[in-house]
Amino acid sequence: MAKRKGGMFRPSRSSKARGQGAAGAGGFSPDMMRRAQELQTQLAEAQDELKDATVDATVGGGVLSVTLGGDHRLREVKIDPDVVDPDDTEMLQDLILAAVNEAQDRLEAMQQERMSGLTDGLPLPGLQ
Repeated sequence: MAKRKGGMFRPSRSSKARGQGAAGAGGFSPDMMRRAQELQTQLAEAQDELKDATVDATVGGGVLSVTLGGDHRLREVKIDPDVVDPDDTEMLQDLILAAVNEAQDRLEAMQQERMSGLTDGLPLPGLQ
């Protein structure tokens, strides 16, 4: 039943009105809640591991390489001095872009692989 307080109508706060019954909060069983908490812990651990991980990408036959951290920060760039031509900076720019983009693709794949291993087999919408 709605109550009137200060000119506002508020719904009743009974557990049935909130959809809580014998299964507990939101209809989840204790086992489901335990599994969700375990998954949350595992996901946090995986995120910490990934933050510390690095990926490397090399382009141009080895003349340029980059190292990208799991936090998406560029950690290192190595350029062979022979590839540096002041009259052709476009080629160097293209090599840098290609290496960074490849490293980002590798990092994304590594992160997806690590996270999908945790959620495989769980009936979680949007996480499968």
